Amino acid sequence: MDPTELRIAAVVPCHNEEAAVGKVVTDLLAAVPGIVVYVYDNRSTDATAERAREAGAIVRTETTKGKGNVVRRAFADIEADVYVMIDGDDTYDASAAPIMIQTLLAGPYDHVLGVRKQAPTDESAYRPGHETGNRVLNGVVGKVFGENVEDMLSGYRVFSRRFVKSFPAVSREFEIETELTVHSLHLRVPRTAVQVGFRDRPAGSESKLRTYHDGFKILALIFGLARHERPVAFYGLFGTISWLISVILITPIVVEFYEIHQVPRFPTLFLGLTLLLLGSLAWTAGLILDGIRRSRHEAARLMYLRYSAVGVDSPERVRQVY
Repeated sequence: MDPTELRIAAVVPCHNEEAAVGKVVTDLLAAVPGIVVYVYDNRSTDATAERAREAGAIVRTETTKGKGNVVRRAFADIEADVYVMIDGDDTYDASAAPIMIQTLLAGPYDHVLGVRKQAPTDESAYRPGHETGNRVLNGVVGKVFGENVEDMLSGYRVFSRRFVKSFPAVSREFEIETELTVHSLHLRVPRTAVQVGFRDRPAGSESKLRTYHDGFKILALIFGLARHERPVAFYGLFGTISWLISVILITPIVVEFYEIHQVPRFPTLFLGLTLLLLGSLAWTAGLILDGIRRSRHEAARLMYLRYSAVGVDSPERVRQVY
């Protein structure tokens, strides 16, 4: 399908990016004919909004701090067939957008991830520790959800309408990339990845990402997602550990009882039985929550199926046209 026949929108979250946002907007407009660029100014104290407007973007304001809040607002406000999400710091190669869009349409896919490829001449693009942290988080999510994950923290992605409109967006800050990845994994939507150029920030632009602070937030999100998405494994692990400790504590007491017909260590016996009960409760909770998880996934899948694949007119659009 010809991309010019589709409504294509770019979402550019920004906080104090006056040094870079103008170039991001002009590059997107030059790369993708007909694209509408929405710059969401997230409590900037500089001239970000002015530079974006001068470059040709539609500027909107999100007063609640955090990239996740910006994406949540943008996905709710903007109506399009294809959505491009890119950071406003000019670290991603905006000229890769047409390739990513064509890849989405050719699939058709619902999620195309821009996997960052650092230029050999720009070895400072990744801040110290970020690349290692990214690989660790990719591995953790891959193990939890049983899928290979590439560059989970990339802020450059292309989505179909049905992906965006079925995405709950509950994250507040930089965890949003993790949530987007997990949404595509648990819905098992058609997805792929494309390598994109990645470079250092321009002079005068400063990163808002705090390595350890945001890293721990992302780990906490993964921990919570594992609890919600793999409840049997999560609660079953604690239940099994509790049972094993219980058996270790109770077995000597049972042996002594058969030998001397007395129970000399009532506190230990009480602790062992308590752990046995807690283990059973953990397994029960895991099984119940797994049923709830299945219902949630079915509801999310039905919401996803309300929308046509990218480029295919839905009944709603046909009614609007005629």
